[in-house]
Amino acid sequence: MNLGGFKNKEVVVDLTNGTVDYRGIKEDDVRKYVGGRGLGVKYVLDNGPEVEPLSEENILCIMTGPVTGSRSSMSGRLAVVTKSPLTGTVTDSHMGGWTAARLKWAGIDNVIFKGKSDKPVYLYIEDGKAEIRDASQLWGLSTRATVEAMKDAHGEENLSVMTIGQAGENGVRFAGFMNEHDRAAGRGGTGAVAGFKKLKAIVIKAAQKGNMPEPAQKDDYNQANKKAVKAILEGGLTAPNKGGLSVYGTNVLTNLINEVGALPTRNSQLTHWDEAEKHSGEYVNEHLLVANNTCHACPVGCKIEVEVKEGKYKTRVESFEFESAWALGANSGLSDSEAIAYLIDICNEYGMDTIELGHAISVTMEAYEKGIVDEKLDWGDADGMIEVARKIAFREGFGGILAEGPARATATWGVPELSMSVKGQSIPAYDPRGIQGIGLGYATSNRGACHLRGYTIASEIAGIPEPTDRTVAEGKAELLNVFQNLLSFSDSMNICKFSSFSENAEHYAEQYSTMTGIPMTADDVMLAGERIYNLERYYNNLAGFNKREDDFLPKRFTEEAASGNSEGMVSRMDIMLEDYYNVRGWKDGVVTEEKLRELGIIGEETTPATEEV
Repeated sequence: MNLGGFKNKEVVVDLTNGTVDYRGIKEDDVRKYVGGRGLGVKYVLDNGPEVEPLSEENILCIMTGPVTGSRSSMSGRLAVVTKSPLTGTVTDSHMGGWTAARLKWAGIDNVIFKGKSDKPVYLYIEDGKAEIRDASQLWGLSTRATVEAMKDAHGEENLSVMTIGQAGENGVRFAGFMNEHDRAAGRGGTGAVAGFKKLKAIVIKAAQKGNMPEPAQKDDYNQANKKAVKAILEGGLTAPNKGGLSVYGTNVLTNLINEVGALPTRNSQLTHWDEAEKHSGEYVNEHLLVANNTCHACPVGCKIEVEVKEGKYKTRVESFEFESAWALGANSGLSDSEAIAYLIDICNEYGMDTIELGHAISVTMEAYEKGIVDEKLDWGDADGMIEVARKIAFREGFGGILAEGPARATATWGVPELSMSVKGQSIPAYDPRGIQGIGLGYATSNRGACHLRGYTIASEIAGIPEPTDRTVAEGKAELLNVFQNLLSFSDSMNICKFSSFSENAEHYAEQYSTMTGIPMTADDVMLAGERIYNLERYYNNLAGFNKREDDFLPKRFTEEAASGNSEGMVSRMDIMLEDYYNVRGWKDGVVTEEKLRELGIIGEETTPATEEV
C-alpha cells in the first residue's frame, strides 16, 4: 500500500510465543474502513466475535489513523479496539496526548497483540522496531509510577508511555489505559484485556522532526488544513482562550446541563442538584485551576489541570473532566471539588474508568440506602468512596463484586434495575429524560451506553450545527444517524471529536483526500461512517446482541419522571427506536443482508452470518 499519511507498517505481537512480526496494511481495508476505529473493528471482526474477551484468543488493537501525528488540528488521538470484557460487544476507547503521534513518528501505524504472556511484559518501540521486554519490576505499580520508571529506564526526551495500573492487572472489567499526561482510554475494559495478557505498557521513543506523515497532495493538504484550523480558531466552543471548551474544559457543561434538568443525580433518582455548581467548570477554574494543557497539534487546550495544595485531598491531576466530575460528584451526592479531584487522581493511578467507578459507587449507595447491601456507603461520603475505589482496584472483599461492573453487581444483588446501563456499560452525564436524542444514542450505541457514539447534545443543547428541541422525540432518529455516521468517520481518521463542534464532513473529506490521495467528498465521509457503524452492529449481532431489548434504556428513564426544568419528562424510546431502525434499514436491531451488501461489508458470494444468529 502506498497511500499518504500511512507508514504501511503494523506490528503483530504474539505474547504467547514471545514473537514480533511486521506486515503492511491492505489498501482495500483502508478504502472501506479508513483507519483507527473502523480498521480496528475490522480486525476484531476477522478475529471472530465468538471469542471470550478475557482469553488468549481475543486480540487487542492499538490503532492510529491517516492524519495521526500530522499537522492536522486535533490529530493526536489513538484508538484501543478489542472485544469488551464489560459488555461483550466490540469496543473502541480513545486517548489523546502524544502517544499516538509518537507511534506514527516511530514509523508504525498500528500494533496488534494476540495470545497471553506467562510473565509481565511491555513493548518497547523505537526507529520502526518493536521489542518485547520484561516488566516484572513494573507489575503492581500504579500508572504514574510506571511512567516514571520508564522515563528512568529510557530517558524522558521524546518518550511516551501508555500503561495499565493495578485495576487492569487485577481484571477489573472497567480498567483502562493511561498515558503520560493522565489521558485515558477509559471505557470498555481495554485495560483488563491487557492485564489478562500480562501486558503492562507500550513505550514509544520517537521525535517529531523528520517523521511526520507525508501528505499525498502537499499543497492541497496545506490549504485543507488551513481551512480546518480557521474553523477551529473561530468556533464558538473551540476558539483558543475564548470558547467555553478552551476556557473551562469539558466541565463547562455542568451548570448548563444541571439548569435544563438533565444532570443525573444520586444514581439518576433526580435530574437537578442544587450543589452541582460546586464542582462546575466555573468553580474549578476559580479555585483549583493551575494549567490548561493540550494534546498534539491542538490549539484548544481543553485539559484542565487542578491542584489541591493542602489537606487530606492534596493532589495535582489532569483532567477535571465533566464526566468524571459528574460521576464522582452529582451522581454520588458529592459536591466537594477537592475530594472529587483526589478521586479522579486515584482512578488515574489505578487505571480505571471514572464513569464506571462513579456508577459502582452510586449503585452501592442506593442499595445501602434501601437495605439491599450491608456495605455502608452514604451519599457524598468521600472517604468511603476512596476506600471503595481501592477495594475495587485490588478486588478486595466487596470490591470484588463491584469490579465486575455495576450491571453484574446489581444483578448479583437481585436488583438489576438499579444499574443505569445499556449492554452492561453505564450511562454518562446526560439524563435521557430531559434530552431525548441522547437517550436513543445510549440505547443504540454499539459499545454500550455512550454519548460519544452520537453526540446529539451538540444540537439539542449547544445548537450545533443547528438547534433541535431537546424535549421532542420525533426526528431524533434522523439526527442521531447523522451524528453516529460522522463521528464514526472522525474516530477512524482519528481526529478529536471536539473538532466536530467547528468542522464538518467537508473539512474531514478535504483533509482525508489530500493526505491519503483517495478522492473523497462530504457524502463519501458519511457513507464511510455508515459502513463502520454497520460493521460494528454486525459484529454485535454475531456476538449475540440481536434483540430489541438490547437497544433499550433502564426503566428508571422510561417510567420515572425527571425533576428540575425537565420535570415530568420520561424518555420516549417507544417512539424513537422503531424510527431509528427504519432510518438505519435494520430489522429489530439486526443489520439486514441487503444493508450488508449495499455497504460492501459482505460480498455477493458471502452468506451473512446474521442469518445464523
